[in-house]
Amino acid sequence: MASSTASISDPEAWKDLKGHVEDIKKTHLRDLMTDANRCQSMMMEFDGLLLDYSRQRATVETVDKLLNLAKAAQLTEKISRMFNGEHINSTENRSVLHVALRAPKDAVIKADGKNVVPEVWNVLDKIKEFSEKIRSGSWVGATGKPLKDVIAIGIGGSFLGPLFVHTALQTDPEALESAKGRQLRFLANIDPVDVARNINGLNPETTLVVVVSKTFTTAETMLNARTLREWITAALGASAVAKHMVAVSTNLALVEKFGIDPNNAFAFWDWVGGRYSVCSAVGVLPLSLQYGFSVVEKFLKGASSIDQHFQSTPIEKNIPVLLGLLSVWNVSFLGYPARAILPHSQALEKFAPHIQQVSMESNGKGVSIDGLPLPFETGEIDFGEPGTNGQHSFYQLIHQGRVIPCDFIGIVKSQQPVYLKGEVVSNHDELMSNFFAQPDALAYGKTPEQLQKENVSENLIPHKTFSGNRPSLSLLLPELTAYNVGQLLAIYEHRVAVQGFVWGINSFDQWGVELGKVLATHVRKQLHSSRTQGTTLEGFNYSTTTLLKRYLETSSEPQM
Repeated sequence: MASSTASISDPEAWKDLKGHVEDIKKTHLRDLMTDANRCQSMMMEFDGLLLDYSRQRATVETVDKLLNLAKAAQLTEKISRMFNGEHINSTENRSVLHVALRAPKDAVIKADGKNVVPEVWNVLDKIKEFSEKIRSGSWVGATGKPLKDVIAIGIGGSFLGPLFVHTALQTDPEALESAKGRQLRFLANIDPVDVARNINGLNPETTLVVVVSKTFTTAETMLNARTLREWITAALGASAVAKHMVAVSTNLALVEKFGIDPNNAFAFWDWVGGRYSVCSAVGVLPLSLQYGFSVVEKFLKGASSIDQHFQSTPIEKNIPVLLGLLSVWNVSFLGYPARAILPHSQALEKFAPHIQQVSMESNGKGVSIDGLPLPFETGEIDFGEPGTNGQHSFYQLIHQGRVIPCDFIGIVKSQQPVYLKGEVVSNHDELMSNFFAQPDALAYGKTPEQLQKENVSENLIPHKTFSGNRPSLSLLLPELTAYNVGQLLAIYEHRVAVQGFVWGINSFDQWGVELGKVLATHVRKQLHSSRTQGTTLEGFNYSTTTLLKRYLETSSEPQM
């Protein structure tokens, strides 16, 4: 078991950083950025990636103090415990081994004394075989037609991660070529509008449905699965289900009861948290059906490359560790409650929504791993948009409103380069000009003196002044292949874990998701009884009763 972590705000290392905040308040990034040695020390390279965190409100001394905090929080020991399969998710008594999902075949990663890597590869090999059958047309649907369209049904971690990777690969030349003639869609929301959008333009004869639910009991997922089962059987008959529906689940009994052949169920394990499951069958199966297993294997290798770096590199040169410590510094010491994730690539448009879940579901906690109230804030509000879309949306607030630390993610080589004759630069250069300019604009700002020299009228000077001193970091990737997408995913997963390890919280449970679900069950029962038996509303407060009454009176749902 992990040693007590409830008192992380008591050690000297924490107090030292608290005192250090006053020193940092006296500095401005304008001045910090003139120190070339400092800037050089804040650049890290690994496996083609370049991290530049020189535009953080931090000195070399700050980083040393953060590294001392990591030692006080026993960070390296906690990382080792995770990789060793210890039950660091103590509230659910589970290991946390998403790293095993992308480990090389010859790796040894143990859960409860047993090497789980062979089990992982058994599932990967099964996915490879199955996806090749579907893609080659040797597996056909009920009417003998190849299955070229896939709808993956899942929610939360069974949706956001795979959607992010799918969106990132859609325009990668290798993946694009592999996906010719195929479609992959994701059905998550219980809203029937989402169902309508997913089946629009698809033919049940050529569609395969992948139902992703660990227990096969998730309310939203299973209702959506029953809805699509009805769509298939209405067109092709009940016997078509076995040909047109497969499952990613551990509950083979319920899979079979649903009408899916248990042989077409792909397993994952309770040591995989939903939001960390994109590298399991949850993501690998639908992605392999769309892009082929060989492309998805490169994605797994990219993630594994970062896993190995995270596990073995000293903390002062460890990219996820440094990113995690800087986030702790921004949240718990400088008091910044949010973080903007700003990838300068449209292919990464679903990256921020995925990391929003990974981060906010993991570290949105109010008690320590020992169950004691925390004396400091944890977690941050994550949001983001690809550049330059965000620039024309919320950058105004980031430049002249609240201070929000920013992650700028840039790609050296575009997936789809365009250069128009006569233009000064290529389209990608135009995009990347903003990637390079925005961090400096945030750091330096613009002073009233500079505006006066530019002959700006006095009444406009306050409106055109930028305070600067707004922190950001830049992560530059060589290109955006499946491998690089895997790297990016693992960096952020481990960064979130580092924050949790330092704060002394359990980043791997999500009890906060449960309460709303429980209350919804009570509402569901009431809606059913009111519609079928006309029962009056009972057990709700005045506000909810009023809203429910209006809904029942005016909704157009048919009486059951």
